[in-house]
Amino acid sequence: MSHCWDLRRIGVCYAVCVKRTTIMLPDELDVRLRLEAKRRSLSIADIAREAIDEHVPPARPEGGLSFFAIGEGSSTDASERVDEIVGDAMARRHDDSAA
Repeated sequence: MSHCWDLRRIGVCYAVCVKRTTIMLPDELDVRLRLEAKRRSLSIADIAREAIDEHVPPARPEGGLSFFAIGEGSSTDASERVDEIVGDAMARRHDDSAA
């Protein structure tokens, strides 16, 4: 369920829509979460959002090439050698992941 109304009326202000989600936590993690929220005078949701934001990388745009524009710099004939350059980049990426 997505909420886009003005949350300032309940003391929370977001510049974007928020989605409500439910997670299952082991008891020990739930206790730690609640203690941290109380210690910092924040909501459990604030602590969870902060932890997720710090530990989950942003999603890459769909269709983006992860190796695009990575290299030692662009050569003047890059558009003519695109297959070679992309092949080299993919080979380096494969070699790095195999190591």
